[in-house]
Amino acid sequence: MASSSNGKAKAPDNKFSDAEGYEMPWVEKYRPRKLEDIVGNSETIERLKVIAEDGNVPHIIISGMPGIGKTTSIHCLAHALLGDAYREGVLELNASDERGIDVVRNKIKTFAQRKVTLPPGRHKIIILDEADSMTAGAQQALRRTMEIYSNTTRFALACNMSNKIIEPIQSRCAILRYAKLRDAEVMKRLKEICEMENVKSSDQGLQALIFTAEGDMRQAINNLQSTHSGFGFVSPENVYKICDQPHPVKVRQLVRECQKGEIDQALARINELWEAGYSAVDIVTTVFRVVKGMEELPEYTKLEFIREIGWTHMRILEGVGTLIQLGAMIARLCRMSLPPHLLKL
Repeated sequence: MASSSNGKAKAPDNKFSDAEGYEMPWVEKYRPRKLEDIVGNSETIERLKVIAEDGNVPHIIISGMPGIGKTTSIHCLAHALLGDAYREGVLELNASDERGIDVVRNKIKTFAQRKVTLPPGRHKIIILDEADSMTAGAQQALRRTMEIYSNTTRFALACNMSNKIIEPIQSRCAILRYAKLRDAEVMKRLKEICEMENVKSSDQGLQALIFTAEGDMRQAINNLQSTHSGFGFVSPENVYKICDQPHPVKVRQLVRECQKGEIDQALARINELWEAGYSAVDIVTTVFRVVKGMEELPEYTKLEFIREIGWTHMRILEGVGTLIQLGAMIARLCRMSLPPHLLKL
């Protein structure tokens, strides 16, 4: 998972150099190597630092949204615990690997049984990324393996939803929950990367990156690199072209028209977004995020708007992603703004 640095990021020591014709993705180039370099979730990171100093790591489950530093934290912890023995003492399995019962019985058990020279008092670490995508059978096979080899091996599981991990495994682990990164934390990191990579940008362009990323550091850095590579300048227009999301300014104008009950103008604007090629789920998601952040909307109106947008979002996710569905949402939003006597049949 991509994360970020509190202090100045160091020049990465990667094996690919520009002289060889390669350029690493920035999300890998600036991936933190130490726990103190990780931004956000400071209280949880402090707990991991204490574990690294103590050396006796428990089984761990880290849960949270994508791109907020879960896997990076585990790797940083493993580096801090094992040092030069990291390569021999760590086994990582990702969701892209086959992780059925056979893998638990063979690959994981074989690694747990292997003799490895580690620093005194340290354990081998097995990292299971996207652990919530493991089958129930594999998780059941894992629970016994965790107990038998706990003297020499510890497990670190990263997942988006901890409730998809079976209860017996949860009870054997310390559960750490990561929150979404704050806008200020993402902004600080983006400015650091812009300075190191000589990226030309505007403050509004960086704000647009934060709006599209929604607390996901990995997505923010990837979008920054894509915008820089594609246009050479990070402006809001360029960011929304790269991210292929409806421009919030247009959506904000749409919401204002709904607030005034101007149904014809609002429908014309939703048609314009539809004909531009945006999907129904992209449109309704952007409308929700814009309404949520509109301070000029009265609280009661905002709550009613969010309820209607939520119903439409649910229907679109169920498969009814049509222009008619979006038009019905606009009609319901406009109806809330009309005087009651105009609605009588």
